[in-house]
Amino acid sequence: MNTQELYEKYKTKMHRIADVRNANAVLQWDQETYLPPKGAAFRGQQISTLSEISHKLFSEEELGDALQELLSKDDLSAEQKRNVELTFEDYTKNKKYTSAFVRALSDQTNKAFHAWIESRKQNAFAVYEPELDKLIQLKKEEAQILGFEQHPYNALLDEFEKGCTVNLLDKTFSDLLPRLKELLQRIASQPQVNDSFLQQNFSKKEQWDWGMHLIKQLQFDFEAGRQDMSEHPFSISFNKYDVRITTRIDENDFSNMTWSCIHETGHALYEQGLPEELYGLPLGEACSYSIHESQSRLWENNVGRSKKFWQHYYPQLQNYFPDQFKETSLELFYKGINKVQPSLIRTEADEITYHFHVYIRYELEKRLIEGSLSAKDIPAFWNEHYRNLMNVEVPDDKKGCLQDVHWSHGSFGYFPTYSLGSFYAAQFFKTAELQLKDLNNEIAEGNTANLLQWLRTNIHNKGRFYTSEELCKAVTGQTLDVIYFIDYLLDKYTSIYTL
Repeated sequence: MNTQELYEKYKTKMHRIADVRNANAVLQWDQETYLPPKGAAFRGQQISTLSEISHKLFSEEELGDALQELLSKDDLSAEQKRNVELTFEDYTKNKKYTSAFVRALSDQTNKAFHAWIESRKQNAFAVYEPELDKLIQLKKEEAQILGFEQHPYNALLDEFEKGCTVNLLDKTFSDLLPRLKELLQRIASQPQVNDSFLQQNFSKKEQWDWGMHLIKQLQFDFEAGRQDMSEHPFSISFNKYDVRITTRIDENDFSNMTWSCIHETGHALYEQGLPEELYGLPLGEACSYSIHESQSRLWENNVGRSKKFWQHYYPQLQNYFPDQFKETSLELFYKGINKVQPSLIRTEADEITYHFHVYIRYELEKRLIEGSLSAKDIPAFWNEHYRNLMNVEVPDDKKGCLQDVHWSHGSFGYFPTYSLGSFYAAQFFKTAELQLKDLNNEIAEGNTANLLQWLRTNIHNKGRFYTSEELCKAVTGQTLDVIYFIDYLLDKYTSIYTL
């Protein structure tokens, strides 16, 4: 068998594995959107079975032999070689898991998710705690299976952000948080902006219609995706032509839905921009979770909370909600949607205090995985750190440690990518401004096509060819530097709060 025949055989196997994984993902999407409550147990069984099948397919010796043979070839293209290298890396890691562990983890994740849903209904962490504790024990076991240096949490961090470590994050947060605290104090000394116009009654249907209009304008392809409702907004992709996003609506808080729509659309535009011909292969997948998050944060904040953006969209918003916004000027609206104030809910937090929310979750996860805290300690740790870091009193579990879906998915190690994504977003957007000379004027006219094309060319089309830091350097000329994020905040809030 010559090299290209062997490579085609490898591609066929990867397509089959992707098909099973994506069929499983459809079931998971349905679980969070339309699944009837009584279907939970069987759905968990179905998801576990497909997880086990995909694991077995990706553990076959025949695939491993083919990968090793391909690695020895010198007539692969650079793209083909990178696909094989990354697949072999993934394959080697996957081989560390037993089928029994994969099924146990999937089963427990399903139980934890439905316990989380019920605990939110009852507003009681105690309902969730036993199932979450079992899941944490499995994640600690997973860290041992994967292997790590220095700290067991590093093994889980690496699953979401290759090369990310506790040492790196400790340093990043210790450098960043004092600067954010200083900026927060300066803002607190100034008169607070008014955002009361956001807390009126906005009907569910009218908000839904507005959100659908907005994401269509941002060029989400509805022929290749859809939006639905869920308990927690998320995005999921089965291929570039089937990308699903969800939102949630609070009829008494306009900001709850609008920026979650923009955020999830950022994720979706990335998935819709991945190379079709590389389906199932590493270069047909997103670079990393932090780069994925950079796309959602860029659209949500650098674009969606900018004055330029609302110069175009605010008159349209006033047409959708004439009674609610008729007395509110664009200037007042812009300041209100960028109000800085410590708060309870991460997804609704401003761009400064958001990173305190992430830091608290990071510190919790680190301690849970190292074993210095257990699941029963979560509410007390959470409440204490919200009080100490942001002077915020947590009134109940639903507004506290039950607000995020991530742990019920087993996604320990994910949260730090939210902060990293914001830092990458600021650096990418600044580079786009320098390279697309008329970008801000285009955004003010409602034209984001050139920005999207710039992201498609420089980030989306690259797949996993580069690591996050390599991609950042290729796009911006240097590796990640939080100074871009700090400068962005200073520029925005100096104007809003007259600092």
